Amino acid sequence: MSRQPSGTITLLFTDIEGSTDLVRRLGDSRYARVLMEHRRLLRTICRREGGEEIGHQGDGLFVTFARVEDAVRAAVAAQRAILEHAWPDGIVPRVRMGIHTGEPASEAGELVGLDLHRAARICAAGHGGQILLSAAAATVIQEDPAASIVLRGLGSHRLRDLPQPERIFQTLHPDLPDNFPPLRSADAAPNNLPARQSSFVGRDRELAEIEHLLSTTSTLTLTGIGGSGKTRLAIETARELVEALPDGAWLVELGALADGGLVLNTVASALNVRAGPASTLEETLLEYLRPRTLLLILDNCEHLAAACATFVSIITRSCPAVRVLATSREALNVPGEVVWPVPSLSLPASGDGAPLDELMEYEAPRLFIERAAAVRPGFAPTSHDAQAIAAICRRLDGIPLAIELAAARVPVLSVGQIATRLDERFRLLTGGSRTAAPRQRTLRGALDWSYDLLSPKERALLRRVAVFAGGSTLEGCEAICAGKGIDSSDVLDLLTQLIAKSLVVMETHGEQVRYRMLETVREYGAERLVEANESASIRSRHRDWYLMLAEQAEAQLGGAEQVAWLRRLQSEYDNLRAALEWSRSDEGTAGAGMRLALGLWQFWYVRGDFSEGRMWLETMLRRHLVPDALRAKVLGQAGFLAWRQGDYAGAADLGTEGLAIFRGLDDAAGMGGALYLLGNVAFYQGDLARAKTLLLESLARRRAAGDKRPIAISLNSLGEVARAEGDYRTARAAYEESLALAREAGDQRGAATATGNLGYVALQEGDAERAARLLREGLASAKQLVHKLGIAGYLAGLAGAAGLAREHPRAARLIGATRTLLRALGASLTTPDRSQYESTLEATRAALGDEMISQLIEEGAAMTLEQAVDYALARNG
Repeated sequence: MSRQPSGTITLLFTDIEGSTDLVRRLGDSRYARVLMEHRRLLRTICRREGGEEIGHQGDGLFVTFARVEDAVRAAVAAQRAILEHAWPDGIVPRVRMGIHTGEPASEAGELVGLDLHRAARICAAGHGGQILLSAAAATVIQEDPAASIVLRGLGSHRLRDLPQPERIFQTLHPDLPDNFPPLRSADAAPNNLPARQSSFVGRDRELAEIEHLLSTTSTLTLTGIGGSGKTRLAIETARELVEALPDGAWLVELGALADGGLVLNTVASALNVRAGPASTLEETLLEYLRPRTLLLILDNCEHLAAACATFVSIITRSCPAVRVLATSREALNVPGEVVWPVPSLSLPASGDGAPLDELMEYEAPRLFIERAAAVRPGFAPTSHDAQAIAAICRRLDGIPLAIELAAARVPVLSVGQIATRLDERFRLLTGGSRTAAPRQRTLRGALDWSYDLLSPKERALLRRVAVFAGGSTLEGCEAICAGKGIDSSDVLDLLTQLIAKSLVVMETHGEQVRYRMLETVREYGAERLVEANESASIRSRHRDWYLMLAEQAEAQLGGAEQVAWLRRLQSEYDNLRAALEWSRSDEGTAGAGMRLALGLWQFWYVRGDFSEGRMWLETMLRRHLVPDALRAKVLGQAGFLAWRQGDYAGAADLGTEGLAIFRGLDDAAGMGGALYLLGNVAFYQGDLARAKTLLLESLARRRAAGDKRPIAISLNSLGEVARAEGDYRTARAAYEESLALAREAGDQRGAATATGNLGYVALQEGDAERAARLLREGLASAKQLVHKLGIAGYLAGLAGAAGLAREHPRAARLIGATRTLLRALGASLTTPDRSQYESTLEATRAALGDEMISQLIEEGAAMTLEQAVDYALARNG
């Protein structure tokens, strides 16, 4: 592709008319020869006249010229050459051409902007053999007294994708035909489609799918919440199809109607049909539509759904060539109807830090930027704005109306300020077009319209479902949202109705079905919940439901079902966070917040979320000061996470306070846990003697309590102390007993830990093969659990096994992966593991040299967690 021209240039677009029919008549290979010969002719002539080919698409070419006269001369010469050429099979391709003069912009080496679209649309409006000019190009010709080019004015025409009508001219030449059918413009086919007032962004895939569906069904209903773009998408579909519909496309706006009996009258008015003296309006309308091929758009049917359904059933039964495209927040439920939910505009992934040019690949940010530029001329977002724009679009769920309303604030707020103020989105997102219906001027108006159409029970459920963060199961909805007018048995039917009305979304995750709202709808529902004076009671029920879930999980996270429970907690974590937030603000129930946080500590530990877990546990400790068993347990688990963070002093303080409470309660199991924590703190501080004393007492207390899993845990830590002392025989015995007890208790995590530690013993005894086998076994279990700290330990051990086997590049990559994971967790290895890790690092450096090991460590550090685990589990690499 050549260097792009700049400044004022003339654009020539060409296209073969009826190319699909030619392919059908000639076959692929013969048509390919015609296409290549056609391109050769055009390219030769355009180059001769000073043209520069910018590209080609389908059957056409795109060429730029410095002067209009050159472009017209090239077009005339090309048409003459096409007529004079000896074509295979005697079939002459009919080529239409469009010429426009403008100043297109250049972005990333490509011409962009409305001038390109204008030239392409002028070309598409013509017929084979015809050369058309825009008003801008024609003016240059007409103002040049020396020009010998003759033009014929064809009037103003509305062209697809262009906001204003375009005056079009035809080039005349004695050697070329000059009598053509009417132009293929929106004016050529009868319609009442509104003129485009702004650009239409994206939706190419959706348009193509809707067009296909309309070719196979008589009734297609676009559904979605208010502001999702149903009307605009329907109108743009009609623009795409109108030229192929002999009797046009007709928009029937029903939003302002309050009486379903007026649907028939409104349709007739849009089509300009009047009842005759001897027939009813329905009879006259059916008589008018029966022989016609047209598209009827019924816009905003939801509040008149029954009347619209009756009308559509009559029309589609009696008028076989009429297609109905309806927009509604719920289906019409008529025979043969296809329901098509309108998706949100495409969005960057959550947390995506894509640069501005990559952001423009998504529809939602592109819409924001285009609309912002329309209200603030010269608006040009910087790379610094990209993250804020992405955040705005994500928080507004890719809803076109919401994004357009946000962009309307650009004249008075920075992009960053808009993103910050979206917590007050219903006050911020106002001020839409004064010509739009009231429900389309503000985001609240759009949702008020939907809410007002609901039954009292549907409204109540919509409000209550808003309490869920990240969606919910049916069981959760039934438990929390029933009551005060809604029976538990009603919830499924009401949810089904809200889904049908596009206010709730059903999602399937494996075998689990979840129900969620778009965040914008959820915030609206939450405001309505407050207005109904139900917020405190529903949020308390929500907290209690998730407290029950967390306490069930705590009992299971040490057993055989821990993987399933970890996944369940992950799927509900947004709700669990919301419940914790409510517990923090609900002054009357500090104990419930303590229990909720306690139920989640193992989840935080396994996932490596030490900081967040400790924050919640200590938050609840500050609210519950009673020195009881509950406080002591929370102290212990907060201390445990502090220890894993490397805050040994903080962990010791928390553990010591908890131990004192348990001693006062004479709670053997509690004392065993507190002593275990303090023993590990001493171990990590290098005080092996104190660690052994505390851990032996912990083991004794736990044996007295008789719970196998805690016994196994204390044994594992005693094995760590023995290994640090170099007593591998004692360490192995402790690990093997720990492994047996963990398996008896069904504790997959405990079994994996003991297995991995046995691998470390084999490693330190020089048995690389056995060490690698045991460490991979532990790693496979940790992968299932997504136990990140355990994964880091196994990666470090496998690096040592690779080094021992003289697989130094593999060892270096695993060292890099371990380092990245530990930094992300803010954690460290145990003393013996760290010693082994450092030994492996030095041996690998000696074998590879500084430059090579640095490169390989960087390769390992660049791996994702999943890639690192898969690499470590592979036996070669």
